[in-house]
Amino acid sequence: MRQAHVFYKDEFAGIIQETDEGYIFQYDGEYLENPKSKPVSLTLPLQQKPFTSKVLFPFFDGLIPEGWLLNIALNNWKINPNDRFSLLLTLCKDCIGCVSIISNELVS
Repeated sequence: MRQAHVFYKDEFAGIIQETDEGYIFQYDGEYLENPKSKPVSLTLPLQQKPFTSKVLFPFFDGLIPEGWLLNIALNNWKINPNDRFSLLLTLCKDCIGCVSIISNELVS
């Protein structure tokens, strides 16, 4: 099972996981307790219950670059273009917008 930390404006918001059944995203309890916290996406509103999906959540999939930038990444990291979770983990540490994805291998 692969997983990563999800950050919203540099604040730890939750965990996204890839499992044999699909994907799970769950907000962190402390993040939920903060009245100033915002959802990472309108499609993933703040809630304690984990979100599950058989495919990578469209919001997270949308963070992955497209076009020539994706081609550069595919050529440099030799990632299978169909492995969307690997692309998310590799390419979305510092993407445009408020949300960042940091592989658990990189979190200390």
